[in-house]
Amino acid sequence: MSTQGRRGNTHQRIQDVALELFSEHGYEKTSLREIAEKLEVTKAALYYHFKTKEDIVISLFQDLTRPIDDLVAWAGEQPRTLETKQEIIRRYSEALRSAEPLFRFMQENQAAVRELSIGERFKERMLTLCDLLKEPESELADQVRCVTALFSMHAGMFAMQHVEGDPEEKRKAILEVATELVTAANPPSRRPARPDSAQTASP
Repeated sequence: MSTQGRRGNTHQRIQDVALELFSEHGYEKTSLREIAEKLEVTKAALYYHFKTKEDIVISLFQDLTRPIDDLVAWAGEQPRTLETKQEIIRRYSEALRSAEPLFRFMQENQAAVRELSIGERFKERMLTLCDLLKEPESELADQVRCVTALFSMHAGMFAMQHVEGDPEEKRKAILEVATELVTAANPPSRRPARPDSAQTASP
């Protein structure tokens, strides 16, 4: 394995252990020393990757938002069809696959989330995704459906924790519900014409 590969694994292992300790003891009560001890490394070795707890949390947030930013960039270049909106939901579901521990952290450590401006930046991305899912002149109920589609995927991660079943099947079920909401928010009568349809209709 290359040095870069080992470094990448160490980076992720630090993130995983830190999230575990933040969940067990709370963000404020967890120190870098405790994270290093759990990892069985020196504090200096940990400091090589992350100089503060804040750096760890920000790196976790960046790992989550990077695919979301890619999704926003992709969606902005696509026609505003129902198929595009359904694909936005599908890709967002993929981005959330391993995000449950981070969402739990954000929920349980509101003060830290506010201090690091993580919550505000995440909200901005959610608003952008919502704008991509709904039409500018859509009815209020359809706007609610689009917002609910996104946040049902967040809530579903927690609500389905204690429901028996395969995690992948539960993820697919949540995705199915979110897709149904987006489809209902974009009925045929209010969907923009597809580019190929417009061409066919022209003389």
